[in-house]
Amino acid sequence: MSGQEMEAGGDRNEASQGAAAETPPSFDRRYREMLGAGLDLLDQGVTVFDAELRMVAWNTTFLRLLDFPESLAKPGVSFEDFIRFNAERGDYGPGDPAQQVAERVARARSFQPHVTERVRPNGQILSIRGFPLPYQGFITVYTDITGQRHSQAQIARHQAELEEHIRLRTDALTRANAELTAAIESNKAITGALRRSEQRLREITDAIPAAVAYFDRGGIYRYANKGYAEWFGWSTPEIEGRQIREIVGQEVWGIVSPHVERALAGERVTYEYSMTGRDGTPVFARSTLVPDVAEGSVIGCYVHSVDVTESRRIALALAQAQKMEAIGQLTGGLAHDFNNMLTVVIGNLVALKENHPNDPLTENFVEPAMQAANRGAELIRRLLGFARRQPLEPRPVEVNELILGMSKLIRRSLPGTIAVSTASREPCLVAMVDAHQLENALLNMALNARDAMPNGGELRIESSLEHLNVHAAADLEVPPGDYVQIAVTDNGMGMDGSTLARVFEPFFTTKQFGMGSGLGMSMVYGFVKQSGGGVRIRSRQARGTTVALLLPSVAEPEQTEAVPLGAEVDETDLAGKLVLLAEDDVDVRTVVRMQLSELGCAVVEAENGAEAADMVENIPAIALVISDVVMPGAMDGRALARFVRRFRPDLPVVLMSGFAESQHELGMDADLPLLAKPFSRDKLLAALRPLAA
Repeated sequence: MSGQEMEAGGDRNEASQGAAAETPPSFDRRYREMLGAGLDLLDQGVTVFDAELRMVAWNTTFLRLLDFPESLAKPGVSFEDFIRFNAERGDYGPGDPAQQVAERVARARSFQPHVTERVRPNGQILSIRGFPLPYQGFITVYTDITGQRHSQAQIARHQAELEEHIRLRTDALTRANAELTAAIESNKAITGALRRSEQRLREITDAIPAAVAYFDRGGIYRYANKGYAEWFGWSTPEIEGRQIREIVGQEVWGIVSPHVERALAGERVTYEYSMTGRDGTPVFARSTLVPDVAEGSVIGCYVHSVDVTESRRIALALAQAQKMEAIGQLTGGLAHDFNNMLTVVIGNLVALKENHPNDPLTENFVEPAMQAANRGAELIRRLLGFARRQPLEPRPVEVNELILGMSKLIRRSLPGTIAVSTASREPCLVAMVDAHQLENALLNMALNARDAMPNGGELRIESSLEHLNVHAAADLEVPPGDYVQIAVTDNGMGMDGSTLARVFEPFFTTKQFGMGSGLGMSMVYGFVKQSGGGVRIRSRQARGTTVALLLPSVAEPEQTEAVPLGAEVDETDLAGKLVLLAEDDVDVRTVVRMQLSELGCAVVEAENGAEAADMVENIPAIALVISDVVMPGAMDGRALARFVRRFRPDLPVVLMSGFAESQHELGMDADLPLLAKPFSRDKLLAALRPLAA
């Protein structure tokens, strides 16, 4: 391990001491927790050491990649301690451990940027990049490239096999041609057989899924199979006898000419190039040029090309999907911290409003702040819904309300040149559907409509109740009956028949290469079909497109909300109850304690799961437990709930979370209450009161 490789990780990374003196402790704690959570989500290991080679920050990926124990990763731990740990367990191979440590520490003190690779004793290959920081600090990034190196080795082997196959085939063809030439000179009767053999060879090369050609030293084609000719828009007879530049065109010639020169100099060359296809979209090919050597001189080159457009498109789509998955995970982590902050903000604003109900400042300042905080909570909820992949959770949804709510987000996502309008033919339309997935589908269709209107236009979202008879239902492969229809219409460029026929195919897209994955409409189609509905689409070029989602209609649900917003709830059931509050965030704990106290509860506090478990064991008077899901240490909120159910089965437990998880995702029973942060005192009471009765 080189002197700049070192890094460590843990449950929480420590920030610099200088900033602590200038910022409030609560801000500093939240900042460190946000930084730690963000670093732990990275697939790469990260370490930061200061000028004295003392650890400042790390993440858990670093510990996992280099097999370091968590006990070793602490703020201020010396870089030399990590090096000595590796040397003593033999990571650096044979030699004097003390000398190995001294050499690496000396190199680390130079604080020079570096990019290296190291193979660990277990065969793992790490890419290590180090960069100096201000004040002689140093950050190092570790990436596991074992799979990448193995893939490169496998590709190299496959390429070598292909080149060997081409070489053997080339040698065989050369020998065959020599034998045929000698046979022609000795016996004219063999001419017919040779012609039949050449025809057979052409038929074989025309049948293989590759472009094959041969050009001489002057760059003139002497042979091309059907695939090669069609790739460049020619016929086989037209190619033979013409120059390369004339056949491939100036666009391709400017790319391949250096490779042709190298091949004619005797070098076997493999390269990729792109060109504009017949339909105006870019296409990609991988070519291998094999020199034809006779008596020590290159007399021409064999060409073997394959179309790699689709494989590159699929690889790019996969990379985009992986990127979105990473963004979703990062969004979830950040939203958790923001929900904690909003819990503190909303809780304190509510307390301020209740303590000063008639103060003019309440109306002028507190109310706008409350509205802004609630809008922030709603925005985070929507972002979490879009970022997460989850099984469908269908429930009765009032479609008109959902469309009105989504129209605000859609307007912010579209340019000002596009007008957005909504309309409904029925006052109440209720569909059995997953609300978050429906929101995602509407946003997908709105963004597609935006791309179809580059110069602006109108986007209209209409809802209606449609009855499908037997024939209409059969066309959509759904049962006959009533369906809620949501139609999204634009007046953009529209689609032709061939595009319309493939619009729901995975990875199919009309956007420029690299501008989209082609998964949006296929995901919408799959979601609607999984929900028991169907999709209709109509489009005319230069007129626009209408995509209609038909979802199963249900009767209007009864209002069964236990605690409607603003309703008065009897708090006597909670008066005098002793509640254990487990929450690692001091500010959130303060707000929730205040809310519980206002409900008449006595409160004991714990800042982690282990401390809360001790209190459950030793304080029999505890009547309720309310705990955050994510807490430091070995026991989080889920583990605490399992402990309480084993130790005191009759003790009620309520979990709080800033993520968008459900009880099913938490691995808990469906009857375990889950409070989504931020929450009001009424929502807290609604969750606690049934348990305290």
